Amino acid sequence: MDWVKFIKDADKDLAVYGKAIPETLQAFGKMGAAAKGGKGTDHKTKELVALGIAISTRCDHCIGYHTRNLVRLEANREEVADVLAVAAYMGGGPSINYGSKALQAFDQFAAQ
Repeated sequence: MDWVKFIKDADKDLAVYGKAIPETLQAFGKMGAAAKGGKGTDHKTKELVALGIAISTRCDHCIGYHTRNLVRLEANREEVADVLAVAAYMGGGPSINYGSKALQAFDQFAAQ
């Protein structure tokens, strides 16, 4: 899978969605900003948690967005792999398969 293209296409889809129901998408964006704010945990750690949840909920889009964010936040492959191990432990076989997608996405975004 070409994760870079997948997320570029998803961004275009969200732009169309945002024009149809702008208040909903803006509210979701505000909720995301609030969740990533605060002082108790740094942004990178919150993105690592989000990646684990994306794997457990089997959301390809979420995996793409959060791995891209982790690359931007200068997470390293070992940090991502640690999250994949916990996701596999908690979610079994399905999480192992979606974890492999997350690692592939991380590698592709990191290579840019």
